[in-house]
Amino acid sequence: MLLGALSAFGPLSMDLYLPALPSLEAEFGAGQGAAQLTLTSVAVGLAAGQLVAGPLSDRFGRRVPVLVGVAAYTAASVLCALSPSVWVLVGVRLLQGLAGAAGIVLARAVVRDTTEGVAAARAFALLASIGGAAPVLAPVLGGQLLRFTTWRGVFGVLALIGVVLLVAAARRLPETLPADRRVRGGARATLRNARELLGHRAFRTAVLAQGLGFGALFTYISTSSFVLQSGYGLTPVQFSLVFAGNGVGIVLAGQLSRAVVARTGSRALLRTGTALQLVGGGGLVVAALGGAGLPVVLPLVGLAVAATGLVLPNATALAMAGAARSAGTASALVGAAQFAIAGVGAPLAGLGAAGTLLPMAAVMTGFAVLGTTAALRVPPPAAPGTAAPGDTSGEDRLPSAS
Repeated sequence: MLLGALSAFGPLSMDLYLPALPSLEAEFGAGQGAAQLTLTSVAVGLAAGQLVAGPLSDRFGRRVPVLVGVAAYTAASVLCALSPSVWVLVGVRLLQGLAGAAGIVLARAVVRDTTEGVAAARAFALLASIGGAAPVLAPVLGGQLLRFTTWRGVFGVLALIGVVLLVAAARRLPETLPADRRVRGGARATLRNARELLGHRAFRTAVLAQGLGFGALFTYISTSSFVLQSGYGLTPVQFSLVFAGNGVGIVLAGQLSRAVVARTGSRALLRTGTALQLVGGGGLVVAALGGAGLPVVLPLVGLAVAATGLVLPNATALAMAGAARSAGTASALVGAAQFAIAGVGAPLAGLGAAGTLLPMAAVMTGFAVLGTTAALRVPPPAAPGTAAPGDTSGEDRLPSAS
């Protein structure tokens, strides 16, 4: 549960104040694009922070980077609540993302330290399900919080969550990377391991599929409050309930993945998930062009969002499978790709007319097309240190233990 909570830093940081985006925009007199930059900046921070925290954890262990990251996240959340302008908020949100990245990247690394194979796939599915509970609860809680406070109070709640997780991690998170398994050699060894990981086709394609799948989800996360509230007239509470329902879909898909992965394998589940994202996103484009109402739009959104519960855990399991001795670096690359790709989606979707469905649908569909292509290129699982079946290029060598 603690690892799941740490991995939920991203959804919590982005989703809790989603219902408050219109009010934040009104308070600062900022446009939709500026308000969405507060989401993009935290996504960039989450991506960059993982590139730092992951390799550091391979060298110094998992526990200390988690504690430092959660403490810094708590402080940054307080600064967010005190921001005097939208541009200060954008900058502080970047710091918040940099700090929160430690919890996300190291939750995956701890799973890889302690499990492998089907057990790892099930553990990653559990993390995805718990992480899916954050989108379920966060917008609902955010909508209720806005009845009693402003968006500043929402960041106060994030600071409180940081305090609770800091205490829990200090008391309950063990060190899972013994000293004799840690990477030595400093930045040069880290760069060598990262380069070798990216040269491994199974890792590279799984990372792309995971990042593109999350990009489709994040496009919905960052744009849906404007589309559903401004475009379709939902109240903040109604929007929160719709968002929560979609989060339930992620949880259910993650649980389905845990139940069947031993029989079907992660690669088949990944391909199924990306195909469902493509069906949902393409349907939304058709619905937008045809002027369809909520009874058509909401089920299609739900399908595309729920499919993330199949994409993320299985792509992660496939990417992490060959990284036993550099799990922190591998997890950092997985997370950095995820949030870097996601950070592109929100600005693209914001280029269209405010509150309209088509830009969101088009960007989600574009990510789904690319994600499906990447998933189809993931090779069958291979034994560590061997080339994947059907790949004779020699590029599937796994990273050394250095």
